[in-house]
Amino acid sequence: MIDRVLRLYPAGYRSAYGEEIADVHREMTTGLPRAARLRADADLAGHALRVRLRLDSASPGGRFFALAAPFALAVAAVADGLVLTRWYEGLVRSPAPAWLQLTHTDALWGLHQLFAALVCVGAVVALSGRWVPGVSVAACGLLGEAVQGALAPEVTNGSPFAPAMALLTLATVLACPVDRRPDWELSALAGTVAAVGWFPVVALDTGVFGVTTDYDAWPVLVLAAASVTVALRRRSSGVRETGAAAVAALPLVTGALTWAHYAPWPFVGLLLVLPLAGALTAGVRAVRRRR
Repeated sequence: MIDRVLRLYPAGYRSAYGEEIADVHREMTTGLPRAARLRADADLAGHALRVRLRLDSASPGGRFFALAAPFALAVAAVADGLVLTRWYEGLVRSPAPAWLQLTHTDALWGLHQLFAALVCVGAVVALSGRWVPGVSVAACGLLGEAVQGALAPEVTNGSPFAPAMALLTLATVLACPVDRRPDWELSALAGTVAAVGWFPVVALDTGVFGVTTDYDAWPVLVLAAASVTVALRRRSSGVRETGAAAVAALPLVTGALTWAHYAPWPFVGLLLVLPLAGALTAGVRAVRRRR
C-alpha cells in the first residue's frame, strides 16, 4: 500500500525523501488496527497530493491558502448568517403564528436554512480553535449549498454563481495545509471580520437607521481592512494578503452582482475595494521605510 501512495509524490521529491517517508510511515503504523492504518495512509496520500499540487506548507500556494482559508470561512459565515437572520426577520414580522409558518415551510427552503446553519456553526467552531471538526461541519453545509444551488437555483434568487462560489469556498478552506492551520490571532481576526461584517448589516436591515447596505458592500470593506491589518502586522508587501482577501470575497462580490441585477457599477466598485486596500498597504509600508 505504501508503495502505491508514494507514487503520488512528484518523482524528484520521491527520490529524495521516499525511502525516509516509507520507513517512518511503517514504524508509525506497525501494530495499529486496520482502520487506523487506513487513516494514516489517507493522511500520507493527502500530503503527497499537496506536494504534487504545490499546496504543502513549504510552498507559496500553501502559505497563500493558509491565509485565505479562515477569511473564506468568515465570509461564508457572514453570507449564511444574513440568510438566517433575514429568514428570522420575516418569520417575526409576519402576522401569521410562527408555528404555522414553520410547519408550512417549503422543503427546499428548509434545507437552505439547514445548510446555512451548518456553515455558520462550523465557522464558529473552526475559528474558535477546533479547526478540523468545524471545517467538517461547514464543508457539509457548503457542499449542500452547491448541490442545491445547481439543482434548485430559485433558493439562491436564481444566481448562477452560487454553486461555484460554495465550491470555491470549500476548496479554499480544504486547501489550507495541515501544519499551517490558522493560529489564535488569525482566527480571532477572521472571527472579528465575520462579526463586524454581519451585525451592522442586520441592524441596518431593520430600517431603524434609515440607511441601507445595498449590494452587501460592508462585509467586503471589513475584509479589506482585515487584509491591510494582517499585511502591516507581518510587514509584508500586502500582495499575498490582498490576493487571499480577494479569493475570500468572491462570493460576496458575485452576490452583489446578482442583487444589483447585473448592473455593472456596483460590481466594479466592489472590485476596486481590495486593490485600493493593497495600494494603501504599500503606501503605509513605504512611509515606514522612509522613517
